[in-house]
Amino acid sequence: MKIALFRCCNTNICLKHNESVMDSVLKGLDVEAVDVKEFGCCGYPLKNIELKAYILCSARNLSLAEEKGLNIITFCSCCYSSLKRANHLMKEDVSIQKEINTTLEKEGLIYDGGVEVKHFLDIVYKDIGIKNIKEKIAKTFKGLKIATHYGCQLLKPRQIMKFDNPAAPSKFDELVEITGAKSILWPTKLQCCGAPTWGINDDLSMDLMERKIRDAGQSGADFLCTACPFCQLQFDKVQKMLVSKRNLKHYLPAILYPQLLGLSLGIDAGVLGIDKNELDLTGIMDFLQ
Repeated sequence: MKIALFRCCNTNICLKHNESVMDSVLKGLDVEAVDVKEFGCCGYPLKNIELKAYILCSARNLSLAEEKGLNIITFCSCCYSSLKRANHLMKEDVSIQKEINTTLEKEGLIYDGGVEVKHFLDIVYKDIGIKNIKEKIAKTFKGLKIATHYGCQLLKPRQIMKFDNPAAPSKFDELVEITGAKSILWPTKLQCCGAPTWGINDDLSMDLMERKIRDAGQSGADFLCTACPFCQLQFDKVQKMLVSKRNLKHYLPAILYPQLLGLSLGIDAGVLGIDKNELDLTGIMDFLQ
């Protein structure tokens, strides 16, 4: 499989070690990831400020991928949501398509709607498939209990994302369990982690996260597992602040799913940045056989 890799701005700045995670895991899955150097921001920061600018940013990236005859893969659910929304609007709304393409033409670009946007979990679950992934597993976890955090952007709006049932999703849980870990049930599994309010209302952001951490811990989770780097930053860097600011005694380290899968694929923990988290993640190695 050959696909254009869309690298998240947030990851490049705040989770630099995730670059080697993306590269090594995709290679381990026999996915040829192509870097398109002209790719720019997906437009997510503009989402609630200027809709047309938001769509234009994503549409430009879509047009660059289309020019190379490639679909797009992203690890970040915010980028996934932005690119999917723009793709949907460019196909469904002729007036928006015409206006955006008029602007793109100034760069010699045009988007005709020929690109499919895929999240990393899409690729693993649908394109490669659980059966084929299991054949690549080199090591499994034993006794590890994981609380999966899907994140808002991966599931909603349902008619655009089309990843899973937003009211009762199960695909991410299935993907966690192919590593041998157990995905637990927990009360606030589908609630927001608070990341979108960080920097605007920090107390609310921490309240939302603290409730999720408490619920996951009380439900028996050893670790959280996130599907998105943006949520990962909330559960790692911001949770560390929460521990200090509120004297939180029972914190819960978080691991990105590509890291969890990468360990099961036999990829070196150093390459996967297991020692790079703000909150110590190395204890997860004790569960690996």
